[in-house]
Amino acid sequence: MKVHEVDPNVDSHALLAGAQFIDAYSIAIGNAALDARRAAEKMLARGPRWIATLLALRNYLVTPFGLKTSAPNETGASDIVGIFPIVSQSPDRLVAGFDDRHLDFRVVVDVAAFSDGQRVTATTLVPCCGKLRSERYSPSTAPNPPRRM
Repeated sequence: MKVHEVDPNVDSHALLAGAQFIDAYSIAIGNAALDARRAAEKMLARGPRWIATLLALRNYLVTPFGLKTSAPNETGASDIVGIFPIVSQSPDRLVAGFDDRHLDFRVVVDVAAFSDGQRVTATTLVPCCGKLRSERYSPSTAPNPPRRM
């Protein structure tokens, strides 16, 4: 299995109005029984322990500034995937993400029939507002900056 960067195939305005950075990656898999929720759980539910440690530190540090933390106990377990609240879901698509003072974000997981299995595509959307986000923040969060739409 190999992951490929693909052209995003989503309605960015409907998912996150003002989204200007968007990228998508896709992989063909052999499991024909996978729905979007299960694919999202496999991708987002468990990360390396060091990421969880850094995220806990981040949550502790930003709480006094009113930024949202990723505390999973704030919503029911069925309302989140990994650290992301679910915005909408169907068998073929799950949209997760959040809106915060410093960053709005969506991740879209699509599952579609493909050859002898399925193709799972993950698309991320982020708006670009002001100089901080466009010139400093966004390039610092990814080694390969996403396409600007």
